[in-house]
Amino acid sequence: MLVAYRRTSRLEQVAGYEAQLRDLQSHGCEKVFSEQVSSINAHRTELERAIEFVREGDILVVTRLDRLARSVADLCQIVARLEAKKVGLKILDMAIDTTTPTGRLLLNLVGSIAQFEREIMLARQREGIAKAKAERKFKGRAPTARRKSDAIWSMHLAGKNPTEIAVALGLGRSSVYRILANAA
Repeated sequence: MLVAYRRTSRLEQVAGYEAQLRDLQSHGCEKVFSEQVSSINAHRTELERAIEFVREGDILVVTRLDRLARSVADLCQIVARLEAKKVGLKILDMAIDTTTPTGRLLLNLVGSIAQFEREIMLARQREGIAKAKAERKFKGRAPTARRKSDAIWSMHLAGKNPTEIAVALGLGRSSVYRILANAA
C-alpha cells in the first residue's frame, strides 16, 4: 500500500499543500496523512500517525525531502523506524525509493547535501544579521504586543481579563500581562 504524508509549515501555504495532495494522489497513494505545522518547533502528530499506520511491505510517500525531515539525523531516525517495520520510503521529486540499494544510497547522499545547504544558509543569515546590526540597520521583528498596547488598555479598562484580551487580539497572555505591568 502506498501511504502518503504531506506537510506545509504555515496555514497560508495553500497552493503548496494542494499541489502535494495532487501529486501524491496521482502517484496512487491510497491514504494521505496531512498537517500544516512547522517541522522545527512542533510535534508532527500526523507523521507519527503515518509511521504507526504503515505495515510491512507498505511504502511511505512524500513529495519532497524537506516535507519529511528536519535534518540528516531526523531523516535517519525516520528511515530506521520505517526499516524496522519493513516499510519503504519514496521521495517523488528526486525519484528516490529506499526499497532499492541505489535508493538508500541516494537518500543518504541527498540528505547530507540538504543539511549542508541548510547550515550554509543559516550561517549566511547570521552574517547578514551581524552586519546589519553593526550598521544599525537591523531592527529585529517589531513587537506585536507593544503595537497593540492601546487596545490592550482599552479592553482592560472595559473589564476584560488578560486571557480574554489575549484571545481577542491574537497575543500571548504573558504579553498582555507584560504590557499591563509596564504601564502600571
